[in-house]
Amino acid sequence: MSDDDARWREHFPQLFAEAHVGYADCTTGFTTADAPDHLVSRLHLVAVTPQGHVVACRSEQGWRFLPGGTREPEETLQDLARRELLEEAGAVLTGSVRHFATHVADSNRAQPFRPHLPHPRTYWSYAVAEVEVTGPPGNPPDGERVVEVLALPPSEAAEYLALHDPLHADVLRLAIAMGHV
Repeated sequence: MSDDDARWREHFPQLFAEAHVGYADCTTGFTTADAPDHLVSRLHLVAVTPQGHVVACRSEQGWRFLPGGTREPEETLQDLARRELLEEAGAVLTGSVRHFATHVADSNRAQPFRPHLPHPRTYWSYAVAEVEVTGPPGNPPDGERVVEVLALPPSEAAEYLALHDPLHADVLRLAIAMGHV
C-alpha cells in the first residue's frame, strides 16, 4: 500500500473498500502504490485527447467504461495500452503510459483466468495516457462490441461513466484529484 492511500481513501471510500468481484471470483483491494509490471494482468486507461478530454466507451450491452483489457502472452504494458486503445476506442497512443493506481486481486479459483496470467495474486492497473482518436474502434471478433466512443471534458466523462460503472467513474475522479488529468 502507498503512504497516500489513507488520504485518498477519505475522498474515495468505495474505491478503496475491499470487495468481492463475482465474475472473477476474487477479493480486491485498491492502492495508489506501484504495481509489479510482471504481475499486471489488466490495464484500463484514462485516455486524454490533445483538447484535454477523456475518452469513454459504451458497448452494445450499454456498459460504459474506460478503454482497456486483459494482457496477452508476452505483451508489454505499453503494447497492451496500444492494442486496447485501438480495439476499444479507435485511438492511438501519442505519449507515455503513466500508472497511478491498481486493484490488487486475490483469486479464489484453482487456476488463472488464462494460463499466462499471474495467479493467485494479480494486479488490475490504471494509467493515464495521451491519445488521439483516429477512427472507429477495431472491435475484434473475440472482444466486446463498442458502439460509442466519446471524448468528454473530464468531469462530464466521470458522470457518463457513473451511470453504468461507478468504479471507473471514481478511478477517473481520482486521476483528476491527483492532477493527472
